[in-house]
Amino acid sequence: MTAIPDALSTEPRRGRRAANRRADEPEAAPRWERPALAAVLVVATVLYSWGIGHAALHPFYGAAIRSMAGSWRAFFFGGLDAAGSISIDKLPGAFWPDAVSVWLFGEHTWAAALPQVVEGVLTVWLLHRIVRAWAGPFAALTAALVLTLTPVTVALNRATIPDTTLTLLLVAAAGALQKAVRTERLLPLITCGIWVGLAFQAKMLQAWLVLPVFAAVYQLVAPGTALKRAVRVLLSGAVALAVSCSWILIVWVTPEADRPYLDGTSNNNPFTLVFGYNGLSRFGSDPSAFGAVPGTAASRTTGNTGWDMLINSTVGPQVAWLLPLAVLAAVLGVAWHTGRPRTDLTRAGFVLWGGWLAVHAVVFGISNGNHAYYTAVIAPALAALAGGGLALFRSEYEARHEPGSEAVGRRWTALLAAIGLTAVWALVIDWPTLFDAWLLPVAVMLALCGVVGLWSRGPRTPLRKVNAALAAGIAAMLVVPAGWAVSSLDPLYAGAATSPMAGPVGKSYYTHHRHAPRRRGLSQPSTRDTALLDYLTTHRHGEKYLLATQAAYTAEPLLRAKSEPILVMGGFTGSTPFPTVRQLGALVTAHEVRYALLTSRRPATATTRWVRSHCARIRPTAYGLRTDGSFTLYDCAAHK
Repeated sequence: MTAIPDALSTEPRRGRRAANRRADEPEAAPRWERPALAAVLVVATVLYSWGIGHAALHPFYGAAIRSMAGSWRAFFFGGLDAAGSISIDKLPGAFWPDAVSVWLFGEHTWAAALPQVVEGVLTVWLLHRIVRAWAGPFAALTAALVLTLTPVTVALNRATIPDTTLTLLLVAAAGALQKAVRTERLLPLITCGIWVGLAFQAKMLQAWLVLPVFAAVYQLVAPGTALKRAVRVLLSGAVALAVSCSWILIVWVTPEADRPYLDGTSNNNPFTLVFGYNGLSRFGSDPSAFGAVPGTAASRTTGNTGWDMLINSTVGPQVAWLLPLAVLAAVLGVAWHTGRPRTDLTRAGFVLWGGWLAVHAVVFGISNGNHAYYTAVIAPALAALAGGGLALFRSEYEARHEPGSEAVGRRWTALLAAIGLTAVWALVIDWPTLFDAWLLPVAVMLALCGVVGLWSRGPRTPLRKVNAALAAGIAAMLVVPAGWAVSSLDPLYAGAATSPMAGPVGKSYYTHHRHAPRRRGLSQPSTRDTALLDYLTTHRHGEKYLLATQAAYTAEPLLRAKSEPILVMGGFTGSTPFPTVRQLGALVTAHEVRYALLTSRRPATATTRWVRSHCARIRPTAYGLRTDGSFTLYDCAAHK
């Protein structure tokens, strides 16, 4: 990738001379760059893959991954069980790599989690390349390190949740956009649209949040006439729309009998799944928008919403450690480049990443509830702004000591202020829990060393002392979040498998604050599940489905343990109207379903009431248990 020498270069004089020109030659790599990048990537790989054999498989998605690995129907349509009777409540794109990995390497927990690790490391590497082209080696390495040590990134990249794939693809899209702006070529802009479309396959409408920012950056910065830029933006947007909607359209034209019922919908319509259940129902008070299953919006509410969502005591420690620095960098990065040519690339980078951060912050604030791991998508923006901002501040600081400096006023103090502000902010973020209390004095001392060392620089101060002071300042910024990030390697501080997060926060931690929750991966059934599976397998006589279950909650452990056709009644929430009473009765009459497993932890529906009134309850002692707890097994063989 062609680099852009600019005011953010590690060699300030050369960087400042190149600030006003658009270069086509790559900047020579400093001797330290490749070893340093390799070290960062090694750290990322270790953090993301540690204990991968016991990775936090999401119960719902983990079940689907195993089913998708064994059936082409389930694979393409995102079937929850091997028969593909009902789909998951998301598009399947993010889980295709996981399913392929399980198909290649076998039904192991580590095989399901491996693609997430690879995607996480690729994101770090790709962000380094993008930031290097925009802001130079120093900024790129800083951004890569910040992203690597972001707590929510470490926690999420060790799980099986779509946001890892979403983040990678959107970062790739930002890189393509940057190349399109720099080279004035159409192909990179089209590639940007393709990456966004693929990101849509991972997390649907959330992938489109960056489109207004991307369009604005290209229209404002790219060379050429305004009409030419507008036409190209529209063309790229059309490509993004086409790739985004490709799976939806294929499912839409596929006869309903030839595909799974779409979970989360009352009408089996893929547009309802995307734009209703996973779209409008997340905003406002209408949980049945476009035919979405009623009640889904309320079931998603987590309390993480509002203008302060990013800095509350749960979400803040996951991602917000460098938020003040990022905001400061975005504001000053734009302000200090006011008056430059419209095509100024340095300013464009701050607009791009600052816009990415701002749009997501607004959307998270107005939605009806967000999991903490949703914020992983803003981690690259925070990292890029931190790296680019520190490089900019360093450039102005170095310019203070250059003969004939063009530095304006007290700009050189921005570097010192950034170090001090970030260290103080660490105290604010960590204060509610004091989880890393022993690291706080370390951060303060490092910040003092950095600020004092930089402040006291004189004309004869050796460069190594200046670099040491700067390194101390950067270490002060990262030492506390690094502590939170590393904590997620302990299952006690890794959050729930359904909501990974780092540190002593969240419902999972307060529920299991003494002992980490036990997580079961693929092919790891509990004693109860083993007994039930043995009983059902022994008494199965040609039925298509091993059993029918009330909601995915009941089927998940069985599907992760053994890939079998299971009729999941009601889908994820238990409220999806599939199968109907008539359909269930017909399946029982045709001897395709014999057993049904109901639970008291999900609301009763017409189909579950039919089971209770038409089928015989089986005592738990029949399959080796003293009690069935919240589950009840029924035999419908006697039904006529």
